[in-house]
Amino acid sequence: MSLNIDYYELLQVERSADDKQLKSAYRKMAMQYHPDRNPGDAEAEARFKALNQAYDCLKDPQKRAAYDRYGREAYENAAQGGGGGHHGAHQGFGDFADIFESFFGGGQGGGRSRGPARGADLRYDLEISLDQAFHGVKSEITIDVAEACDECDGSGAAEGTGVRGCNMCGGHGKVRAQQGFFVVERTCPTCNGTGEIIEDPCRKCRGEGRVDVRRNLDVEIPAGVDNGTRVRLSGKGEAGQRGTAPGDLYIFIHVKKHKMFEREGTTLFCHVPVSFTKAALGGEVEIPGLDGEKHVIKIPAGTQSGKHLRKRGAGMPVLQGHGHGDLVVQIDVETPTRLTERQRELLCEFQETETGRECPQSKGFFDKVKEIWDDLTD
Repeated sequence: MSLNIDYYELLQVERSADDKQLKSAYRKMAMQYHPDRNPGDAEAEARFKALNQAYDCLKDPQKRAAYDRYGREAYENAAQGGGGGHHGAHQGFGDFADIFESFFGGGQGGGRSRGPARGADLRYDLEISLDQAFHGVKSEITIDVAEACDECDGSGAAEGTGVRGCNMCGGHGKVRAQQGFFVVERTCPTCNGTGEIIEDPCRKCRGEGRVDVRRNLDVEIPAGVDNGTRVRLSGKGEAGQRGTAPGDLYIFIHVKKHKMFEREGTTLFCHVPVSFTKAALGGEVEIPGLDGEKHVIKIPAGTQSGKHLRKRGAGMPVLQGHGHGDLVVQIDVETPTRLTERQRELLCEFQETETGRECPQSKGFFDKVKEIWDDLTD
């Protein structure tokens, strides 16, 4: 049965079939064409193998996506025949897996051997102040990490020796075995999934190709970072096994709470209490910005408590961009609680001159109250 046959057509399902439909169709047809039910029937055996290939592909979301994208042409050059160490597997499975590995970057150098995996990514949580987030900061951090062994240059093999492909899995790192009409794949027990065998391991790293060390790194945090911002240091993660590529180090930023400012994106907020006379007559206040400048905020006469006044360009810098956000000041009008006798006298004199027009919102509210009372008494 040719690998070029459409897998959906082979399984007699629609291209939109879900996992349950695929599994049901595969079981039904695999039982129909199983070699035990069709002894000596070469065509049934070929179809049974093709059914296994089709289901092996479509049940895996990544393999299915690759098949849907590249179609038959992706498999025209797939070699038929022996599984190259995939003991008990159906013919063609080893080469079939290699095709998908070429799509997803699997295997070192595009060969059949998967080899040791790339090193793991690492995470480091760094706490900085809002001032440091504003200006950016260079910080030294200390991490415990596995790096390439200097004794064997990361190969894992003792000096003067090397590695060879695993005979059990043929360098694939996995073996397949048939159980009934199902094919089970598992990590190769001989090479532990690396596809390689080290005959004389390095004494320092014991064949791992890496050793644990404590490393100091200088990290440059750009201006404008916020809580949750990730700074990626490429290749600063765990070293890969036996000389493979290292992972990355991700610095997660946590910005400490500021004693004066709150932040929302690039906008800075702060509360400014002012006397009721300044709110009534107008005036200005000075705010010390994170940029080291004094920002003058003009307060219009008659400003109400809770009013937001905006200073353009006095906020946080735009991360990896140009310009700054705004500084927003919320005016909180403070009622005096400690009056001198003279101040009290002056306020009483002012109160005697009030007509209600001075505070239109209060007048409007009490006019509504009066209307409600009038309605109730009618």
